[in-house]
Amino acid sequence: MTRCTPCVLCGTHRTLATVHRIAVRLRRSSRRCCLRSHSESELISHYIGQRDADSAWYFMRDLRARTEGIFQLTSDGLRAYVDAVDAHFATSIHFAQLIKLHSSRDITGPDWYGATSRVTGTIPSVRCGRPEPRFVSTSYVEGLNLSVRTHLRRYARRTNAHSRKLANHEACVALWVAWYNFVRVNTSVGITPCMAAGITSTIWTMRELLEA
Repeated sequence: MTRCTPCVLCGTHRTLATVHRIAVRLRRSSRRCCLRSHSESELISHYIGQRDADSAWYFMRDLRARTEGIFQLTSDGLRAYVDAVDAHFATSIHFAQLIKLHSSRDITGPDWYGATSRVTGTIPSVRCGRPEPRFVSTSYVEGLNLSVRTHLRRYARRTNAHSRKLANHEACVALWVAWYNFVRVNTSVGITPCMAAGITSTIWTMRELLEA
């Protein structure tokens, strides 16, 4: 069953390429999909893997290939990100981790089955460079997390619409990301993310997307 949990990486400024805010992790069995979003154009990209050191390494390699210059990056407390960022960015990045403290789940009320723990506090930890404290945040992640849950039913909690095959899962995510970038007008920028990034000058139709 596919489940969705928020936030992996959140970048903020001084970038010239496609991505630097991460949005959401989606899990099918042991698989997760990481979505990254550019802070100005809202252009997103994705990577599907597991929450382990190998996937973190490939994830950061992909992020390095899509970015230029120095920018700020924030991750959750997963240790694998520290080594992966160091391997691909070395010191050419402002990197911090935001470690979240959670309360225990409430299993006493009538809604105990769907109960989740609450965030009671956060601990920012600088890993590399000089990240600006006001940008050490994963708040931007939640917006795209909501978009994924809203648009793709298989990513809703406790759904029976999960992917039966990994290939179907990958195709679904790829199609949604393409639609989000080329067809959907983003309310934050007033145009599609690809138009804001200078990739295309027009809003694509679904026919144009499927025929591309």
